[in-house]
Amino acid sequence: MKILLMSDTHGTLDELMIKYINTVDEVWHAGDIGNVDVTDSIKKIKPLRAVYGNIDGTELRKEFPLHNRFEIDGVDVWLTHIGGYPGNYAYELRSEIKKNPPKLFISGHSHILKVINDQKLNLLHMNPGAIGKSGFHKKRTMLRFEISDSTIKNLEVIELGDR
Repeated sequence: MKILLMSDTHGTLDELMIKYINTVDEVWHAGDIGNVDVTDSIKKIKPLRAVYGNIDGTELRKEFPLHNRFEIDGVDVWLTHIGGYPGNYAYELRSEIKKNPPKLFISGHSHILKVINDQKLNLLHMNPGAIGKSGFHKKRTMLRFEISDSTIKNLEVIELGDR
C-alpha cells in the first residue's frame, strides 16, 4: 500500500500535487485542509483518510474527525492535526499516547517536516510539513511511503519548491 501524506493545504490543490496523488493507493491528510473542494477533488482520484485542523470550518469538521485511528496491514496509525512530536506531544494526547502508543503517529500543524523515531514508545512520528501556499514555511513538502507486512518502508520526502 503506497501512501501520500500531506498536511496544511490551506485550500491549495494544484497539478503538481495531483501528479503525486496519482502515484499512490491512498492519500492521508493531517488537517488544515482549507475547504471541501480540496478533499472532494482528492476523493475523485484516490481514497482519502483525513482529519480536520484548527483552520477548518464546520463543513470539514462534519465530514472528518479530530483524530483518526485505524489499522492498515498490521500498522496501528493515529492521524491528527495538533499532536506534537516525541518529547513534546500535545498535552491533551500525552497520556493516551503513553498508555496505548500507535506504531505510526502522524500530525501536521507546525508546517515543519519531521520524521522521528520515538524509541521510548516504539513508534514512528511523521509530520509532512506543509504543502499549501499559506504559512511561514519556505518549501512545500509531503511524504510518500509504503506499508506492507506490518512494516513502514521506502519513505520519501517530496518537495514541490518554494511556497
